[in-house]
Amino acid sequence: MRIVCIADTHEKHAQVKLPEGDILIHAGDFTWVGDPKPTLDFLDWAFMGTPEILSPIWAKIPKNLDILITHGPPFGILDRTIRGVTAGCSKLLEAVQLKAPRIHVFGHIHEGYGMLKKNGTAFVNASLCNANYDLMNKPVVIDL
Repeated sequence: MRIVCIADTHEKHAQVKLPEGDILIHAGDFTWVGDPKPTLDFLDWAFMGTPEILSPIWAKIPKNLDILITHGPPFGILDRTIRGVTAGCSKLLEAVQLKAPRIHVFGHIHEGYGMLKKNGTAFVNASLCNANYDLMNKPVVIDL
């Protein structure tokens, strides 16, 4: 099975050259804030929240999960900004460490693009745009 992971396309999804795959995961930020047309074009929706708001949601992550998809990264995992700030969610990190999914796909921090394997989980920051919102990165492909 081939999983193709993308995130943070910011209305540039039509320009993305997608490789062949069985599953396409888009981890959010497909548009810019405020213009409903791209949202309708994309036929999807998204939300944001603080760690305190999201903590009860992270607690519902099942233990035998293969793929976890969030928009933001866990704290300290592919989450360093251009200013050197570690911007991930500490509560999400706790949940991921406890539940140990095989794969965790996210985006949001454009500068953190890439994949990292740690403690049995493959972490994927699939941000396709760089810090300047230029479409620079390729989709991340995971073959299972």
